[in-house]
Amino acid sequence: MMRYPRRTAVGFGVLALAALALAAGCANPHQSGKPSDNSPIRFGFIYSQTGLLAGYAPPYLRGFDAGLAYATHGTGKVNGRPIEVIKADDGGDAAKAVAAAKDLIGKGAKIIGGTGSSTVAVALAPLAAGNKVLYIDGPAASDAVTGANRYTFRAGRQTLQDVLNIKSIMGDAAGKKVVVFAQDNTFGQGNAAAVAAVAGPSGAKVSSILVPADTTDITPFALQAKQSGADMLYVAWAGSTGTAMWQALNQQGVLAATRVITGLDQRATWSSFGDAATKVTFAAHYVDGATDNPAERALRAQAPGGPVDTFGPDGFNLAQMLVHAAEAGGGEDADKMIGALEGWSFEGVKGTTTIRAADHALLQPMFQVRLSGTGPDYTVAITRTVTAAECAPPPAAMKA
Repeated sequence: MMRYPRRTAVGFGVLALAALALAAGCANPHQSGKPSDNSPIRFGFIYSQTGLLAGYAPPYLRGFDAGLAYATHGTGKVNGRPIEVIKADDGGDAAKAVAAAKDLIGKGAKIIGGTGSSTVAVALAPLAAGNKVLYIDGPAASDAVTGANRYTFRAGRQTLQDVLNIKSIMGDAAGKKVVVFAQDNTFGQGNAAAVAAVAGPSGAKVSSILVPADTTDITPFALQAKQSGADMLYVAWAGSTGTAMWQALNQQGVLAATRVITGLDQRATWSSFGDAATKVTFAAHYVDGATDNPAERALRAQAPGGPVDTFGPDGFNLAQMLVHAAEAGGGEDADKMIGALEGWSFEGVKGTTTIRAADHALLQPMFQVRLSGTGPDYTVAITRTVTAAECAPPPAAMKA
């Protein structure tokens, strides 16, 4: 009688283990929680493709694209894994942005970037902490983003840095009446609070005129500015209503009656100044020609080309921070990514840039400029570079 080899329990165990190994090899890496070597790193990019701040999107995206190519040496990959950028439009609306962020997180994005709207940024920060995902703010300047929580960082400057730059332009403001003329939104309110915090202790008398953000007739508010008797008027304005605002201030004689200081917005808004351009002193987050370094040259070479605009460096910073974080945490481990970013110094478009570990403020140089000639192609003169230390905001307490 023919005898067959005996099948032992050990034999069956080996087969079973082999089957499990095969199944594991075919499993979806995102279901297992351990990404494969070539699975994409998902990055949710939330920005204002539409809405009041839509004009800021093109230079910001140009900066991001250039920064991603620069930081990944043209590969678009980190440790061999491609970065998958999933874009969403916030329209400048916080509710829309939060819904988009939740959708992106549901799709596996553990890093969220953007936006240009302070109202949106303030809403996204707690969402990031609640979901334990990394959030890197874009050009949104609200001081409330700094120290919002350990998951929230910023790729651009904040209002206090603008104001500290402007304070150096003001000089001795003791006993002088300083009026903030701004939109009544998160951005404008933040500027009013920052000027009061910075100039008030030096003896300045600070007040504000806040204009509803959807107002188109700005003349009554410009008249208030004229009647305020301000020694200095600080204008904090963003978006498409700039032309009407500057026309109103000029027509009411405000520019001739008092010293006006403002932040220099991107080039597309310069035509809004009209006759005001040469009557105003400008503080600048960035302006083309302020620097010349490898990062700036990489941004300048990026299509569609032309001058480097105000928020291009922010997009570039965002990409550099994204890549650095992903190198440390694979785009999944928030704790490792946070640890890599805290205290990190890097060479950005504006020069040496440092993420302050204690509150995630982004320490960076700022600039002061004058415009001359006729618009919109004004001649730009950079009158001073303000060091990162000179315009470093006071440390903020990190919230839970």
